[in-house]
Amino acid sequence: MSALVALSVSIGVLGFVATVLCLKTGLLIWAVFVAWGCFFHAGGDAAALKNTIVGNIFGAVVAWIAALIILKVPLATSLGLPVWAGIVVGITVFVICVGASIKAFSVIPANVYGYAAVFAYLLQTPDTMTADKLLSASMGNALVIVVLSMVIGALFGIVSAKMGAALGPKKA
Repeated sequence: MSALVALSVSIGVLGFVATVLCLKTGLLIWAVFVAWGCFFHAGGDAAALKNTIVGNIFGAVVAWIAALIILKVPLATSLGLPVWAGIVVGITVFVICVGASIKAFSVIPANVYGYAAVFAYLLQTPDTMTADKLLSASMGNALVIVVLSMVIGALFGIVSAKMGAALGPKKA
């Protein structure tokens, strides 16, 4: 079978496994797929696995810090929440981009995907946007659930790439 069909089969089969895993554990299937896509966006190899995991975690940590700043620094009352949140987000996305000057964080899309995933989770589950939840050691903490989901997604990426290569055309 062609390399594309082989990779498609591996992603389809593993997509089934990932979905069952997420539904049974409460992990975020969308974050799994974001990181899985990031893995291929970053090159689809061992270096991409490292860059995806490190970048997704870096972005998620910076977003988590941003959420805590928005909640704990009382400027939302004087500036208004949209303006205060906009300032914090503007500064912290600057950090994840300029952080690319450090080799470990050099894949800006991976950093952005991790950052975006934390805020996606917080905005889709507003009851988690509290300092207590953000500081808890639980699956209700955006940092915990997003990072776990994204690391698993990156691992599904490398497994699907290897499985696709094994199913695809053999080199002579």
